[in-house]
Amino acid sequence: MPLIWCSISGHGFGHAAQVVPVLNALGRLVPNLSAVLRTTVPADFFEPRLDIPWQLTRAQQDVGCIQDGPLTIDIAKTWSAHAALHTDWDNKIEAEAALIRKARPDCVLSDISHLGIAAGAAAGLPTIALCSLSWDLVLDPFVDPNQQEHTAILQQIREAYGRADCLLRVAPALATTAFPSVRDIGPIAEPAAPQTAILRKAIDAEESERVVLVGFGGIALRQLPFEQMELMRGFRFIVDGAVPDHLTRVRSLASLGLAFKTVIASVDLILTKPGYGTIVEAVALGTPVVYVRRYNFADEPPLLTHLHRFGRGAELSLVDCRRGQWEAAIEQAFAHPLSEAPPPLSGAHEAAQFLTDYV
Repeated sequence: MPLIWCSISGHGFGHAAQVVPVLNALGRLVPNLSAVLRTTVPADFFEPRLDIPWQLTRAQQDVGCIQDGPLTIDIAKTWSAHAALHTDWDNKIEAEAALIRKARPDCVLSDISHLGIAAGAAAGLPTIALCSLSWDLVLDPFVDPNQQEHTAILQQIREAYGRADCLLRVAPALATTAFPSVRDIGPIAEPAAPQTAILRKAIDAEESERVVLVGFGGIALRQLPFEQMELMRGFRFIVDGAVPDHLTRVRSLASLGLAFKTVIASVDLILTKPGYGTIVEAVALGTPVVYVRRYNFADEPPLLTHLHRFGRGAELSLVDCRRGQWEAAIEQAFAHPLSEAPPPLSGAHEAAQFLTDYV
């Protein structure tokens, strides 16, 4: 029975959202494939998405960034969390490698945990990285040259990445440098089929009203200008998070009984941060995006290049976002012309074909 060990970053849900389509595609190519999911991403994320048999063993695989909400990195806490993870680093690698050996998988797939890669290599197994970014490039701008610990942690991350057999670099991607071998593959996403009529009926949207999804990924935005949203005639809003009871134009996603992916495919516009899964799906669907930039996340530039080249997008400043002054950016996104057809969502199939040599 072929088995693949998947070390998945728990920093939001974007990394799991890249791995799942690859496993589904691999399952169509390899009969009786199953997976061990080593991650802190909850099981209920995988249950409606992952088609092959799987078991989840909950464990931290990396840190990524510690965030104060979806838009701000807490730099001090990020380095503190990395320092804790890297304490007794060699023994942690060996402990993880021992669990991998016990499970006896055919190979290790990591998105994009350096612990998982180092452990897979230590276990003597083919170890493949998969991602559109790498944590060394995300952390590099925050290195304090006066803190030797920062440099040491970054070096350990890069040394771990250097033990991967190959990085499957998912477009649109950062120009990663730590991996000895890189294979570029297409974008990864599995957009749902639109259920526009069902969604609009569920929120009582009139024919002339535009439906906007407000979703900032796996880390929720704590404060939204609900009163201003309620006053925006011509719009209905769906919020991925809690909504005050008295509002009529704003509904919570949880109250609809529809999957997040279905809602993404069924709305007229998405208001979000530039995150991989949402941007790539929106471009593939032709859905306009209004985005609030973070400016210190390394993967924002390639994502926004992808959006503006193949999709429709407009920036909303953080100040205007908090004030509820959204309409100008929304109209700009709708007016943005589509200039090029987006590239095919070929990455999952390309990755699966590559992995068949190992499972």
